[in-house]
Amino acid sequence: MSIQAPAAPPSTAPPTLAPLQPGFALIRENRGAYFALNYLFFGLVFLGFIVSALDPPIQKALQAALRADLDHGLLARVADLYRSGNVPLAALVTFLVNAVIGAFGSITLPSSLIPFSGFVVGCYRAALWGLSLSPTDPRMLLVMIPHSLTLLLEGEAYVVAMFGCYLWGKWLIRPASAGFQNSREAYRAGLRANLQLYRLILVLLAVAAVYESIEVTGMMALARLATGR
Repeated sequence: MSIQAPAAPPSTAPPTLAPLQPGFALIRENRGAYFALNYLFFGLVFLGFIVSALDPPIQKALQAALRADLDHGLLARVADLYRSGNVPLAALVTFLVNAVIGAFGSITLPSSLIPFSGFVVGCYRAALWGLSLSPTDPRMLLVMIPHSLTLLLEGEAYVVAMFGCYLWGKWLIRPASAGFQNSREAYRAGLRANLQLYRLILVLLAVAAVYESIEVTGMMALARLATGR
């Protein structure tokens, strides 16, 4: 029997949420794996917090590398948008970068070629976030109070992407256990499942991008006022 969950009846959710119901159904049907991936991802973030707290030079080195990246290439252009105070454009570019590069290009696309390979990127990103964003001093604590929501929303989007890759790889490696006749059928089903889950991913990343653009531009404006620049 296939482990794909049937779509929820139309009456169980508002019409505006109907496109998200297939993704929610997949999560309900495989809630154990979904929760395990949440524990893994955010557990690695928390572990990174602890490591940086015990060895602050790690965080300083990572932040120095990030500042260097902000002076060149795509990240520099995104940073310029935030400095300009153009919240709508900053939100749009942030959403596109996180969706195209952060989720699809780094997690889903690799896993479509090599099962589970996107897990490596997802876990690496979680650990890197923890190491670089650990509130090791009062300044970082003030930054992380508003930024925690951004981390949770974007992190959850990446967890959903990793969850889709888990289902895809599991079905492809063991198609019979999921009720599929062969690997080709399992691969197509995994592709459909990821397309369904991407509706959730895009919603999460859109909300995160809007909030982050408001949060970061607001903090930059406050910093300029405080320094008189």
